[in-house]
This record gives sequence, C-alpha cells and structure tokens, in this order.
Amino acid sequence: MDAIELVKTGLKATEAGQAGKFGDLLADDMVFAGPVPQPIGKREFVGLQTALVAAMPDWKFNASGFKQAGDQVIADMQITGTHTGELSLPMPGFPKLAATGKRVSLPNQPTTFTVKGGKITRIEAEPLPGTGVPGILAQLGVSMPGM
Repeated sequence: MDAIELVKTGLKATEAGQAGKFGDLLADDMVFAGPVPQPIGKREFVGLQTALVAAMPDWKFNASGFKQAGDQVIADMQITGTHTGELSLPMPGFPKLAATGKRVSLPNQPTTFTVKGGKITRIEAEPLPGTGVPGILAQLGVSMPGM
C-alpha cells in the first residue's frame, strides 16, 4: 500500500469507529503533535481518537488535497462531528462531559503524515486557532483544564 493509501485507510478506520485499526498502521514510537497541549505517543493518540469518536459517532476528518513529497503525505483536514455521546478524554484533569448535542466544525488544518517502513511515524497538524482538542472543547462550550 502506498503512503497516501496508508493514511486514507487509517483515517477511514477511525471514522468508522475503529481507531485500533488506525493504530495498527502507526509505528510504536509514533508522535502526534500540533493541536494538543503537548506531543503524544501512539497509545495516547489511539485513546484520544477512540474517545472523540465515541462522543461524536459521526466524526469525520473530511480529508482532502492529498499530496506526497518523499516520505511525507500532506492533507487538509476539516474535522466535523456532533456531540451525542459522553466525552471522556484520556487527559489528566479532564472531567467527563455529557452529550451536548452540539455540532462541531473546525477550521481547515494542514496535516503532515510521515510514513517510513510502511508505518506512520509522525502526524503533525498545523496548530491553528480554533483547531484540535481546544477548538473542539471551545465549540462545546468548555475550556481546557488548566487554561
């Protein structure tokens, strides 16, 4: 499977509620950076995706514009979802958030996936205002713990 197909397969698995299948495509030392308070590893990333999709079963990355340059795949992501389930983020100090029924639609965010040896080794989303976990929480009407 080429790098673009690998990334698309992982994103589709997460959207289908199968973040663990995305995890199978990630290197054990994978790093996710950008729209999170600090970079996280594979286990934390899969846990975060699992929690977000559980809270927003209609979660979509709305990924588009895939381009490959060497070992990097760049795509635009525009996350959407409706908060119909409890949000229980695997983050210290974060309380569970009951479903609000609110629709989340984040700004477009360029994201780079580094693929080496048939696995995704790094995902880096440009940390733009209103994106990532802080953007989701803001649209749900809550602030990040400690912020």
